[in-house]
Order: sequence, then C-alpha cells, then structure tokens
Amino acid sequence: MNDGFLQPFAFIALRGLAGFILFWIAHILFVQEKVDRRDFPRLALCGLFGIGLNQLFFFSGLNLTTPINASLIQTTTPIMVLVTSALLMIEKITWRKVLGILIGASGAILLISYGKRFNIGGQGILGDLMILVNATSFGTYLVISKPLMKKYHPITIVKWSFTFGLIIILPFGVPPLFDTEWSSFTTNIWLAVAYVLICTTFLAYLLNAYALKQVQASVVSIYIYLQPFIATVIALSMGIDQLQGIKILAGCLIFSGVYLVSFNKKKPEINSNVS
Repeated sequence: MNDGFLQPFAFIALRGLAGFILFWIAHILFVQEKVDRRDFPRLALCGLFGIGLNQLFFFSGLNLTTPINASLIQTTTPIMVLVTSALLMIEKITWRKVLGILIGASGAILLISYGKRFNIGGQGILGDLMILVNATSFGTYLVISKPLMKKYHPITIVKWSFTFGLIIILPFGVPPLFDTEWSSFTTNIWLAVAYVLICTTFLAYLLNAYALKQVQASVVSIYIYLQPFIATVIALSMGIDQLQGIKILAGCLIFSGVYLVSFNKKKPEINSNVS
C-alpha cells in the first residue's frame, strides 16, 4: 500500500488501530475476562514481539529487499520457534519435529525460489536482516504467548498484545497517517484496505491464537510453509501459472513436513486395575 496511497508505517498504524479496536470490541461482547497483574509483563512482550517488532521490521525490510528474499527468510520462523521453545523449556525438541521442519522448509524454498534468484548486496542486506528480525519476533511471540493460552481466552491475549503493540507502533505510524491523501482513495482501494484490516489482521491473529491454544507453537508455525503452496494453487486455478513436476514435488515435501510436526502419537492408556 504505497505509491501515492499508504506509506508502510501508515499502513502498520492502521493495522494496529484496527486490531486494537476490533479485539477490544470482541472482548467486551464475548469474553469480559480479567487478567492477573502478574501476567501483564508477558503480555507486553507479546505486544512487542508479535505486533510491534513483527510489523515494523517486516514492512521496513520488505521496502529494502526483494519479495523472493523475504519469502525465503521467513521460512526460518518454525526453526526460531523450535529453538526458542527449547531455550525457554516450553516445548521439547524431537527428531520428528526437526525432520518435519527441515522437509517442509525444503519444499517451501523449492517452490518459492524455482526459476528465481536470491540476491545479496547493497541495501538488500539490511532489508534481509530486518526480515530475519521479523521472522524471529513472530516466532518468539508464538512461544511466549503459548503459556498464557492455558490460562486465558485467545481474544484476551490478542487484545492485550495489540494494546501494547499499538504503543510501539503509533510513534512511527501517526506522522505518515497525517501525510496520507485520503481523498485520493478509490472504492477499490478502500475495499483492499478493509480486507487487510479485517481478514489478514483481525481474523488471522484470532484464528492463529485459537490454533495456538489447541496445539504447540511449533505446529502453528509449520503451517507458514503452506502459504506458497496455496498461492501456487490459486495461481493455477486462475490460469496464471502452469503445473510442473517441481511444484508437485515441493507440495509433497511441504505436506510431509506439516504431517511430521503436526502428528501426535498417542500413548496407550495403562489400566491401573490390572494386577
């Protein structure tokens, strides 16, 4: 959203404001849950990593690097999740998860990079580093918010995450908002903005939180590898791409990786009445 419409930081401010308002409304209408004061520091960290640093570094980095570089670097998110979970002793690293992440990453990288080139040089290096911070921040958010999911409703957690995240975002986003020429927005532009604010901000964070309440952070993060696959399927259905063997192979690798990380082998229950 630039080139005469919305500057990156103005767009981030809109997303932060939309998330803040929509999640507060949802919380008032459906949850009305109080938070223990002792949990506010962790919620503040969720806002820092999941909203503030995540959004600011992604849009700043994307402005300096190429889409292919950004897409490839973001495949490190599940790896960051697994490492951070292990360091904080929240989730145990298993060979199945490591293998699944590596297989899924290889499929995503293959699908993203096929016929393209990863570029390093000039301002691109700074942009790549920013995208890496973005991936690390979101991975950290998934890990540190997981313990809160056992105690609170997902809407409560995301509401406070956006509240603290907005405090970080506004100093960067408010000035560009005042410089935006709102009168130049067409109906299509408004619809596009509304789609991003409602679907890829409110609903995306909401569904992500609900998923995180049910499964481990590594399982939630691995599904990022489905994004390039889904984009390919949509492109094929619209006739703007062609089905090739390399894309079928990439899809198989992605689904295999997702299965290995998501699959939870249940242990047989032991009957205590048996002598």
